[in-house]
Amino acid sequence: MSEAAGEALEVWIDQDLCTGDGICAQYAPEVFELDIDGLAYVKGDDDQLRTEAGATVPVPLPLISEVADSAKECPGECIHVRRVSDGTEVYGPGTE
Repeated sequence: MSEAAGEALEVWIDQDLCTGDGICAQYAPEVFELDIDGLAYVKGDDDQLRTEAGATVPVPLPLISEVADSAKECPGECIHVRRVSDGTEVYGPGTE
């Protein structure tokens, strides 16, 4: 794993770039879900979608690799994972 190991991470989706493929929801259905509009959104541990632009949720520690894989495989390159401590993006477009 990368420098993100053991650090608190959060994830958000740029819906303007989302292609609605649903790959993220296949990798980590606990964190991502497609809404009725066909776009993916993050959801919290309360299972509620965060539909506000730029909304973030914490990445559950057991799901870090699934969320990272979602960001890497996303055809829309719209999933962003960053460290909570300093806001540095660790997975997502341009971090490969």
